Amino acid sequence: MELTDILYHKENGIAKVIINRPEQLNAFRAETIQEMIWAFRDAWDDNRVGVVILTGSGDKAFCVGGDQKQKGDEGGYDYSGGLGNGIGLEVENLQQIIRNIPKPVIAAVNGYAIGGGHVLHVICDLTIAADTSKFGQAGPKVGSYDAGYGSAYLARIVGEKKAREIWYLCEKYTAEEAKEMGLVNKIVPANQLQEEAEEWARKILQKSPTALKMLKYSFNADSANIHGITQLAMGSLSLFYNTDESNEGKHAFLEKRSADFNKFRN
Repeated sequence: MELTDILYHKENGIAKVIINRPEQLNAFRAETIQEMIWAFRDAWDDNRVGVVILTGSGDKAFCVGGDQKQKGDEGGYDYSGGLGNGIGLEVENLQQIIRNIPKPVIAAVNGYAIGGGHVLHVICDLTIAADTSKFGQAGPKVGSYDAGYGSAYLARIVGEKKAREIWYLCEKYTAEEAKEMGLVNKIVPANQLQEEAEEWARKILQKSPTALKMLKYSFNADSANIHGITQLAMGSLSLFYNTDESNEGKHAFLEKRSADFNKFRN
C-alpha cells in the first residue's frame, strides 16, 4: 500500500505506526485511518512482530482527532465511498483492530492527544507520555462525540465522575494529571519518549507471546460489550453530522470563534 499519511516500519520485532501529518497536528482524515488499519493488520499478520508502538510525527501532537477541514456540511467526512458507518471514517474498525490485535500496543504520546486522538491512546494497552503532553476531549465543542470506547471504556479507566468531567468540560490535562487519573503509565522527558517506548517494547518481546495474547484477550473480555455500544454510537454520529447543531461546532472551530449552541436548546 502506498502510504501518504503515516510512516510504518518494522525492526527487531517492533512495528512502529507514526501518524505523519504534523502540519495538521496529526489530525486524521479518511486516508489516515485506512493506512493505519493496513499497518496494524500487517503487524498482526507478521509473526516476527511482537509489539506495536503508535505515535505521531513532530513534537507538538500525538493526534488531535478528525481533521475538521475534511468534514462536510452534508454529514460525515469528505471521502468517496461512505465508509465508516456513515461518517466517512473507519474509526470503529481502527479501534477494534487496536484492541483485538493479539500483541501489546504502546501509545507514545508526544504532544497533544485530543478528541479522537485521545481515544486512540486510551484504547492502546499502555501509554508512555512526554512531559510536554496534553490530554483531553473536544467533541462537544466541535459538534461531535465518541459515545463508545471514548466514553464507556474511558470511565472504566478513570472512573465515572472523572470521565464525565473530561467530556462535559473539554478541558486539557497535563501529563502529570493524566498519570494521576490512570490514563498514563509513565512520563518521560520529551527527548527520551521514543527511546523509552522502544525499551518497553524490548522488555515485552522477552515475554511469552502466547501468554501476552491470552492476557490481552482476558483484559478485553470484561469490556467487550462496548463494541456494541460503539456501533450504536457511530451510527448515531452519522445522523448527528447531518444537523445544523453539529455544523455550528465545525464552523466555529474553523472560524476560530466560540460556538453558539444556545439556539439549539429551544
